Amino acid sequence: MLEKALIGSKRYWIWIFVLLGIIGVGFIAYLQQWKYGLGVTGLSRDVSWGFYIAQFTFLVGVAASAVMLVIPYYLHDYKKFGKIVILGEFLAISAVTMCILFIFVDMGQPMRIMNVVLHPTPGSVMFWDSVVLSGYLFINLIVGWTTLGADRKSVPPPAWVKPLIYLSIPWAVSIHTVTAFLYAGIPGRHLWLTAIMAARFLASAFAAGPALLILLVMFVRKVSKLDAGTEAIQSLAKIVTYAMIANVFFFLLEVFTATYSGIPGHAHPLKYLFFGLDGHTALVPWMWTATVLAFLGLGLLIFPATRQNEGILPIALVSVFVAAWIDKGMGLVIGGFIPNMFERVTEYTPTATELAITVGVYAVGLLVLTVLYKIAIGVREDTAGEAEHH
Repeated sequence: MLEKALIGSKRYWIWIFVLLGIIGVGFIAYLQQWKYGLGVTGLSRDVSWGFYIAQFTFLVGVAASAVMLVIPYYLHDYKKFGKIVILGEFLAISAVTMCILFIFVDMGQPMRIMNVVLHPTPGSVMFWDSVVLSGYLFINLIVGWTTLGADRKSVPPPAWVKPLIYLSIPWAVSIHTVTAFLYAGIPGRHLWLTAIMAARFLASAFAAGPALLILLVMFVRKVSKLDAGTEAIQSLAKIVTYAMIANVFFFLLEVFTATYSGIPGHAHPLKYLFFGLDGHTALVPWMWTATVLAFLGLGLLIFPATRQNEGILPIALVSVFVAAWIDKGMGLVIGGFIPNMFERVTEYTPTATELAITVGVYAVGLLVLTVLYKIAIGVREDTAGEAEHH
């Protein structure tokens, strides 16, 4: 099936070479970081996780969101998702690949990653995060490739793949739950010390991930003959709506607890994010942008008239996606470190090197996604053509 990725239009190859160019720039920036260390980033003693870990945290959610297609299609026999479930699984592969790369570039000495394999420590949440992430990557690779191969031959998937499909459901939930535990288990960080961190992570994941998938499905429909159908898109849009409602509700619970309790340590990070602290306001415009976009996206999705309008739907989906990216990436990760243990504010701004490496990693993810989607679309177009011929 790999030969499908080697056949394409001029636009397809221009896109591939543009991505390779961006990856090259990102790699050169990474060599700079490798040579001089993490001192070339905006990280400091007080803010030790920054833009890389923010992207990692967000993309784990995008990867986990594939389960929103797998559950209806495989457990409830919702046939409308038949054409796009493979697109969800391939999006998960791309997202996990980027997650692993962001951890890699965040390590001052990347060879230390081998310590997780050579010296496993089951008492560490990070050990379990590496286990669930790598496991989820392999499950989606095996399930996606096997089911697509079976489709190509117009035969049912082999029986042995069914248990893996069912295993992928709790596994998808586990990758974001364990990632949430990385934060919620740190007692010195008031913004993260909450029992509903995992629930918040999953709600935002099931909003942002399917939102991105719908946008991709709509794009695929424009550039190929693969049409998922209006009903599948609208069903996914409803999932995004309910998940985003839960996400906003959980965030408001945090705001209430932090403000009404009167505990300064819990209120200060939120005050910094939305109003600034001691004259430091770097993230204030970002958080208010996320708030406006979240409510704009929700407003457009809740009402059927706007949700069912395919001219307005992309605006709602982009709003939800960007709101989740700002809140869960920059707001949650960086806000957790501000103020520090001594109530001092040390702000963080990513450097040009960090941004170049980040864009490079995203280009790798887009390259993986492009190749996988090209294969999936090619196989689906072939099988659709054979069905019409017969």
